[in-house]
Amino acid sequence: MKLPRQFFQPLAIGAPAPMRELPVRLERMIHFVPPHMEKMRAKAPELAKTVDVVLGNLEDAIPVEAKEAARKGFIEMGQSVDFGPTGLWTRINALNSPWALDDITEIVGTIGNKLDVIMLPKVDGPWDIHYLDQLLAQLEARHKIEKPILIHAILETAQGVNNVEAIATASPRMHGMSLGPADLAASRAMKTTRVGGGHPEYKVLADADGDKPRATSQQDLWHYTTAKMVDACAAARIKPFYGPFGDFSDAAACESQFRNSFLLGCVGAWTLHPSQIAIAKKVYAPDPAEVAFAQKIVSSMPDGAGAVMIDGKMQDDATWKQAKVLIDLAKLVAAKDPEMGERYGL
Repeated sequence: MKLPRQFFQPLAIGAPAPMRELPVRLERMIHFVPPHMEKMRAKAPELAKTVDVVLGNLEDAIPVEAKEAARKGFIEMGQSVDFGPTGLWTRINALNSPWALDDITEIVGTIGNKLDVIMLPKVDGPWDIHYLDQLLAQLEARHKIEKPILIHAILETAQGVNNVEAIATASPRMHGMSLGPADLAASRAMKTTRVGGGHPEYKVLADADGDKPRATSQQDLWHYTTAKMVDACAAARIKPFYGPFGDFSDAAACESQFRNSFLLGCVGAWTLHPSQIAIAKKVYAPDPAEVAFAQKIVSSMPDGAGAVMIDGKMQDDATWKQAKVLIDLAKLVAAKDPEMGERYGL
């Protein structure tokens, strides 16, 4: 393990110093783009105005024969598009694949100064982060990258879930984590083919009451893992995200799943289809009524000390902290979305 005094030292001579705090950025949705498809790359300039993060996907959903084309397409997109305040990410192939090393070296060598985050799939433990951390430092030094490229881990193996706390604190490069339900389901031998969301057979049955029909309530297969991930990320001061919701035809279920993760503490989710962008914008922004009430709390307790009664409810330092979370998020949303800023009164 790295000692505290060494934790924020560059891992290569000439590499930029690691960040001590994550950049304050709105990241309600990480929108996936298949960069081997020219027509999808062509949409990137307009997409950058609409979403918070554009991610060039090189891993799952990219055919084997298109892996190199996807990498080249992402580099071309990164070179030609001005992303402005929108984040530019890539999901590379898994470290045990034949493509990962070229993904990292070619992308950092060509567009490293524009790249914000590398999303690393199938992270089993801190050793995966340490490898990428060291390699990135060497490449940053070689190519004179001005700011450190951050790492975002996908939690999609049983071993990764078991090591989630160690992964979260493995490096100052850690940006956050995303839940990867499909690969995680396979890793656990779960009996579902769904990508995110609940399952009709994962339910609670009400107690029997004579011959009356017994009520059932469908449960969330991912509640435990999401909560565990959120705790690990919050403790490490990095960002938790819900991953993909695969049923593009069921907007209501997508919204419900995104909202559950938002209430648990996730800051955003993956959007795999344009229809999910509006859902993420709606869900991963606080309700204006909640923000208005939070503003009442903060204005009544400017320094967060003591206790007051507001609308018949007791507020103290703990609820003041909750209110600050909502207000700070509302300010980020308002800065990017003037219409929401008006609704918040900001």
